[in-house]
Amino acid sequence: MTEPQRLSRRLIEQVGCSRREAELYIEGGWVTVAGEVVDVPQFMVQDQPVALLEGAKAEAPEPVTLILHQGAQVDDRSALASITPASQAAEFDTGKRVLKGHFRRLQCLAPLQPGASGLQVFSQDWRTTRKLTVEFNKLEQEYLVEVTGTMRDGGLERLKRGITHKGVELPRVKCSWQNETHLRFALKAPEAGVFAQLCAAVGLTPLSMRRLRLGGVSMGKLPAGQWRYVTAQERF
Repeated sequence: MTEPQRLSRRLIEQVGCSRREAELYIEGGWVTVAGEVVDVPQFMVQDQPVALLEGAKAEAPEPVTLILHQGAQVDDRSALASITPASQAAEFDTGKRVLKGHFRRLQCLAPLQPGASGLQVFSQDWRTTRKLTVEFNKLEQEYLVEVTGTMRDGGLERLKRGITHKGVELPRVKCSWQNETHLRFALKAPEAGVFAQLCAAVGLTPLSMRRLRLGGVSMGKLPAGQWRYVTAQERF
């Protein structure tokens, strides 16, 4: 039995590449150990067969942005910890190779309304981080709010035109009934508690809130507690 050695060292010996090239091949998911992709250069191997996949490129993996269907009352740290290969939504699997490196240095970028569930964004891409940091308040957010009570006559139109509640002038919103118990709201830069105020202004009480969309990116039917990659075609 051979002595254990780092995967990167074994690859260097097998293909004659540099140490940096070996690390990039491995981190990019191009190296298998006993037929399984291993993307950790420090992984220890002995007699297992090591192979470099066809088409391998010694390039750093592209940074990724993920969407998580975050639960209500789940803080950002717990949400981040829940993002693992096992919690990827199978129905949104585009075939992109899931690498351990995709879960490093992720930043939570899109604060939810207090107590709300729904679309949350985590990214390691500086371009996405910059956009959501600089332009967050310019992006329209869409929330689905479960309500109880009876809406006052003309309530929807009053909400769309702008309404004052208890001396506070509330923002104009796009709103519509999804069904008899759920209202859709769309507005930019919603302040904490604004949906409770909007509902109260027309005789309703909110029971729950879920963010469905941020800018041009929609959560779709992403199951609660699961995540998906944001594709190159999507734009916040």
